[in-house]
Order: sequence, then C-alpha cells, then structure tokens
Amino acid sequence: MVLGSMAPRRRWLLLGLTVLAAVALIAAGAVVITRLTSDNKPGGAPVAGSPTPTPIPTPTPSPSGPPPGADITGPLNLLLVGVDTRVSVPGWEPHSDAVLVLHVPKGLGRAYLFSLPRDLLVDIPAFPKAGYKGGKTKLTHAMSFGSRVPGKPKEPSTAQGYELLRSTVAGYTGLRIDAGAVLTFNGFDKLVNALGGVDIYVDQRVESMHRRPDGKYRESVPGGYTGPQQVYEKGEQHLNGWQALDYARQRYITGGDYARQRHQQQLIKAMTSKILDEGLARQPERVDQVVAALGNTLIYVGGRRIVDIAYALGGMPENKFVLVGLPGSGVGKGSAYRGEQLTAVGRKFITELRAGRADAYLAANPTLVVKN
Repeated sequence: MVLGSMAPRRRWLLLGLTVLAAVALIAAGAVVITRLTSDNKPGGAPVAGSPTPTPIPTPTPSPSGPPPGADITGPLNLLLVGVDTRVSVPGWEPHSDAVLVLHVPKGLGRAYLFSLPRDLLVDIPAFPKAGYKGGKTKLTHAMSFGSRVPGKPKEPSTAQGYELLRSTVAGYTGLRIDAGAVLTFNGFDKLVNALGGVDIYVDQRVESMHRRPDGKYRESVPGGYTGPQQVYEKGEQHLNGWQALDYARQRYITGGDYARQRHQQQLIKAMTSKILDEGLARQPERVDQVVAALGNTLIYVGGRRIVDIAYALGGMPENKFVLVGLPGSGVGKGSAYRGEQLTAVGRKFITELRAGRADAYLAANPTLVVKN
C-alpha cells in the first residue's frame, strides 16, 4: 500500500493510531474530560453520558515559533482503554476489555507498552461520584462501577468510568498517568480500515467465538454461540477492520487472556509503525482532523492537547517501541476462580520501570519482550 496515494480522509484516520499508541493508549492525568470533537464537526456526536466542553482549536505553528509539544520532554505515562460500550443496549455499563499502559522515559527516545489483565485483582478506590465505596475485585469492573450516575441508572458515563479506572491503574502501578483515551470497538474497526488493513504475524491458530467467515456475527444460543467460525491461521496475515478487532478480542484460546493481550499489542505496534514511518504525527492539522473523523468512538482525557503529545512522540524510532508481556496466574481455591495476579517477575518489571531500569531488567528477562 502506498500511503502517498491515499485519500485525505484515510490519511487523517491513520493518525488515530498515533492518538492511541502515542497518547493513551491509551489515560488521564487530570480528571477533567476533554472531548476533541464537537457537534459542528463530522461525526462529532457526544458519547452518552460524556461531558462536551467547548473544543479548543489547534493553531498551526508559525515557521518561526516552537512546534506543538516542544516543551514535553518526558517521562510520560499514557493509558489506552478499549471498551465494548454496547450502545444499543439501554443502561449497559462499559467494561474495559483492554487496558494498556505506554511508558515513555525522559528524552522520549523509546517507549514500553504493556497490558494489564482485565481480570487482574486490584484495589479499586472509593468513588463518591458514582456512589462506589471501594473494594478488591477485577480491574475490568473499575470502569463499570465508575460509570454509574446516581439517579440515572440507564445513562452510564464512559468518561466518568474512565476516571475510576485511571485512579485504579495509577494506584496499582505506582505510575502517574498523564493522559489517555478510550476507544470503542467500532473505533478500532474504523482505524484499521482507514489503514487499508494491517499486516501481522499470527503466532497461533485462533478460532473466533463471535464471527463467521463472512464477518457476520454467529448466532447466540444458551451457553455460547453456534455456526461456522472465522479462523485465523498461524503465519503472515492481512486483516481488515472487523478481522483485526475480532482477532484482538479472542481470549478463549491457548494462553487465555495473556495471549489476547499479546495479540492486541502486536496489532497496535503494526499500525503505529505505519504512522511513525511516514512522520504523520508531525502534522498537527491531521491530528485534529482524525479526531473529528473518529467521532464518538473516541474519548480523550488529559491535561495537554492531544496534538502536543502526538507531535512530541512523532519522532520516536519504530525499533524503540518495546512490547512487554507481563506473566500472571489465576487466583482462587479449587474451582472458585477470583481473578488474576501478576507473577513476581511481572510485578518486578513495573518496579524497575518506575526506577528507570527497564532495559536492564528486560535484558535479564528476555522472555518478557513480545515479538512482533
């Protein structure tokens, strides 16, 4: 695929990956939610329950002035959250199906992307805004509990749920979360299609629980699904939007949720590489336009403008984008499954990351590095 021949709208959407991989990947340092779309922009309908403040236009930097984000030198911790909001189901509370943290050390010369298991047992702090008193349970429930709006049981707020998830992740990792984003399943589908699909090495045979080979959803029956299944065979594959999303969702496979985390990281890396190679993150007007194109499939949360962070990270070499897989195991007695916990090796990586010793730790534990 030749990027130079792509239509303008497609080029704008390419930057969505930078929005994700570079900026949040997908978190929020401030508790003020800033939507980057507005009603007068294409696709700018607000997400149900999300605040819609007046958008701040992004000025084009003058030739003599500093570029966007010139003062951002790191370190940065960015959170990316993938959610299935099921907007067609009244009152459905959003769950965080994918939680990824991007750590960029001072100097912005490299980045480490790791996932936290959706079923990770964590301490979720009290969140009076949603009437939640706090407790120890699975990470995926943090957004759900936080999304509850007192007096409006059928109007959960994804943006509000993100606040509690951000606090929970920060508390567990000990990392200050500077910015982030929430992307719905439909948004991920859009991004991949905008890229013209994505090339990835499928590292194990994966049978889809949700989709048929023609892309339609399988029939739901008591206890699961029935009908033909889409299959992703091991080897080099080109995936379109629905295939990439479907592949990234599968966790009832060999390796379970840890394999799913690995596959999500590999897809993000593949898409991000296309953007960084073309230097598209250094085009501020494109970053603004992609947000409008994504519409209500994206919520951005942070103190700095997304264009500033995207520009600051746009010069990072692709080979300095390191994927890290944190091993874990189930928690419970007998058949009473409670959730997941990271192993000592996985927990120690986060400790070493905070201390600035991630490279040395990964050199001593090479199995933590996820291959592309």
